[in-house]
Amino acid sequence: MCPASVQEVIDKTNRYIFNTYRRAPIVLTRGKGSTVWDGNGKEYLDLVSGIAVLNVGHLNPGVVEAIHRQSETLMQVSNLFYSEPQAGLAELLVNNSFADKVFFCNSGAEANEAAIKLARKYSHDRGNAGRSEIITMEGSFHGRTMAALSATGQKRFHNGFEPMLPGFRYVPFNDAGALEKAVTGDTCAVMMEPIQGEGGVNCPSPDYLKQVRGICDRAELLLIFDEVQVGMGRTGRLFAYEHYGVEPDIMTLAKGLGGGIPIGAMLGTDKIAPSFSPGTHASTFGGNPLSTAAGIAALGILLKEGFLETCEKRGRYFFDGLTALKKKHAVVTDVRGKGLILAMELGREGADVVTRCMDQGVLLNCTMDRVLRFIPPLTITEQEIDIALKVLDQSLSVPG
Repeated sequence: MCPASVQEVIDKTNRYIFNTYRRAPIVLTRGKGSTVWDGNGKEYLDLVSGIAVLNVGHLNPGVVEAIHRQSETLMQVSNLFYSEPQAGLAELLVNNSFADKVFFCNSGAEANEAAIKLARKYSHDRGNAGRSEIITMEGSFHGRTMAALSATGQKRFHNGFEPMLPGFRYVPFNDAGALEKAVTGDTCAVMMEPIQGEGGVNCPSPDYLKQVRGICDRAELLLIFDEVQVGMGRTGRLFAYEHYGVEPDIMTLAKGLGGGIPIGAMLGTDKIAPSFSPGTHASTFGGNPLSTAAGIAALGILLKEGFLETCEKRGRYFFDGLTALKKKHAVVTDVRGKGLILAMELGREGADVVTRCMDQGVLLNCTMDRVLRFIPPLTITEQEIDIALKVLDQSLSVPG
């Protein structure tokens, strides 16, 4: 069977797949490290990495070997039985985080759904059946399923899907006073991204998360950190909360957890874990042997001596380069981020910059209409960063 042409793939996609994405007009066919190639053989530097998924790079040999080895023995058994890879990945996550227990699922949205359910169930089990409201942040993004969407503090994602599920209240991000005022006798938890990704790579002030933790402790609320995008080494630490000297009660992960294979996880403490008992929550494919074997390999790479330190160093190098471009181009209004989740905000829409960079062989994306987001593989080199900065410089030089 001859491979389909680029145009055939595009035509089939448009014919047979729901039109829910604004796709760039290229067909990617293979990748390695920080590089991908399209169906015409053109090479691109990938600063999107599957939207912060390929933290250890495209086709990382360790992940590929783990997938290959596991695929030859057992890929799916359901959670009616035990499996060694699932137990192994759970142990690694617990031993390297605040948590005592892990629930596995398939995506970030599913992990956040599990966190919402666990917070409400815990409140119910303590005799507070009516105490079910969860406070989330304006500008947040927690997923596309209905509870996760309802938790998301961006109206643009709600449009057309109303009514949202009840039980969520939104307050401004990075405003501890507003959060404290919003807490009522109905509140059971605060749910937030330590660094907002889809909302424009918004970082908290140094003491904000400690203030949030204090508010939760005083009001006996659970604190849920959504680290779906910023976890798994993305910020230069294994988890973003480590930068701020606080620990949550619940944390959600996905994206980079499986090295490119779909997997999600919700982590929690022994204090709240008993609220999930057999029959309260489940996932058919969650924690299957294939995805957890890939996760063990990916996490093992992140935990290697010097890996996260190098990521943090590369992040500073990239940040400094973006800051230099800000000084050169008046259209750039801000540069922000931590580790290798970085953003350049423009004074106008950024779609044309994304297109020009793609034409010159660099893939990046734009969120919130005018925020260029840089989430490359954590294995990116300084030489590759230099290439990205040069192309970005040229693209910003063209009037919008």
